[in-house]
Amino acid sequence: MQSWYHIIPKNTGISSYVWIIFCLLPFFFIFRSSSVIEITIGIFVILLFFLSYRLSFISNSKLVYLWVSIEMAISIVMTILFGYVYFALFLAFFIGSIENKVGFLSLYIVHLTTTIAATVIIFFTHDDTLLPQLPFIFICVLGVALLPFTIRYRNKQHHLEQQLQSANEKISQLMVIEERERIARDLHDTLGQKLSMIGLKSDLARKLIPVKPDAAINEIHDIRQTARTALKEVREMVSNMRGARLEDELIRVQQILQAAEMEFRLEGNPQLENTPLLAENVLSMCLKEAVTNIVKHSQASWCRVLVKQSQTEVLIQVEDNGIGIPEGTTSFQGHGLQGMRERLEFVNGTLEFHSSQGTTLNIRVPNVIQQNEQEGSV
Repeated sequence: MQSWYHIIPKNTGISSYVWIIFCLLPFFFIFRSSSVIEITIGIFVILLFFLSYRLSFISNSKLVYLWVSIEMAISIVMTILFGYVYFALFLAFFIGSIENKVGFLSLYIVHLTTTIAATVIIFFTHDDTLLPQLPFIFICVLGVALLPFTIRYRNKQHHLEQQLQSANEKISQLMVIEERERIARDLHDTLGQKLSMIGLKSDLARKLIPVKPDAAINEIHDIRQTARTALKEVREMVSNMRGARLEDELIRVQQILQAAEMEFRLEGNPQLENTPLLAENVLSMCLKEAVTNIVKHSQASWCRVLVKQSQTEVLIQVEDNGIGIPEGTTSFQGHGLQGMRERLEFVNGTLEFHSSQGTTLNIRVPNVIQQNEQEGSV
């Protein structure tokens, strides 16, 4: 079912109040008649026109052309008998909404021809009464000629914009998938071999401790050096990633919430100090995921983000006043919580959430990488 506003055309460049006037004007032309029978017939014809106009929008079959034909006949009758030509504008709008090119051109030619013919006829039959309306009738006929093409162009433009938006969304999804695969390959190539070596040397050191303590100590030194090398490579890889700073991500978050007509509240300082880039990138991704879930699922009217820093950790609290997480959802399933937890585990972070009259997410990341770096420099 279409909405009521299809009775009053939209996106025509004309105010809705003007269309309301067009809806009321026929009654004025009818009540000028002296005969009660003419007034009764006129009211019936007007109601029949709007009923047919409504049915032409909600019909999905060839009945559309039947309703349009009835509307054209009513428009011609109203023009010739009562001098009311403005129903032709409603028809012009609907004809412009027809997607089939052959149907559009056929109805356009018939409608334009009949409207011009009916207008010429009333000038010979109502020449004295229609002179004050001459400029408006001319504008109406001009609208009948131009409005269908304007509406058709705008509908095509809107359709193309929707296709472009859909294509951009698919491209964004593909870019995300490609980036994830690239990061997975880089992590595998960077850490896979070294973690395997650390595991083998750890097993070897455990076996050597009772029999050859000196050899076990050498293996432990090798493990420590391998771990440092792996950590250095991870940092170099992260520095080449297109990860966003937290303050940059907050700007995008604000834009997303504004587009969703949600109030955004920020508390705390988003400029993190002494926080490794890897941890900040993970925080940014988790924040983006949390806000995306709020926009998609929460039905909230506001979202609050708190950024709290201490010497040992960074806390990001994301709160909304939405419907909360449905009952039966386990701790880290659904709503992207599992993916957020996996990201946080990589940097020894934690995720907690509370869902009561809204949802509150507590994202914590310790400054462990920074501490390790300081220990390694000693």
